[in-house]
Amino acid sequence: MATFVQDGRYVDYTPGSAVSAGAVVVQADLVGVAVRDIPANTLGVLAVEGVFTFPKATGASTAIAVGTTVYWASGTSTATATATSNKLIGKVVKAAVDADATVLVKLFQ
Repeated sequence: MATFVQDGRYVDYTPGSAVSAGAVVVQADLVGVAVRDIPANTLGVLAVEGVFTFPKATGASTAIAVGTTVYWASGTSTATATATSNKLIGKVVKAAVDADATVLVKLFQ
């Protein structure tokens, strides 16, 4: 039997080292965004739903269309349409052209 705990838009998170507000946190296949600064070894929360601006690469062939599934590339700390070796973050809700340094994404898990 399951018991309701919370609505699921946020999940508890206790980092081993300090995390700044807006930081993208990857825990296995769960990706969240720190809502506020979280000091080391202190309980905080990560948003796992909602619409957020994520950094993206710029330059030729980096545009991302609305509705595209995007992933977090930890190595470059950017959102990308490339799934290989990256973690799912959500769907693009506003197109980003090659010159855009950010992309608007609706998080989902």
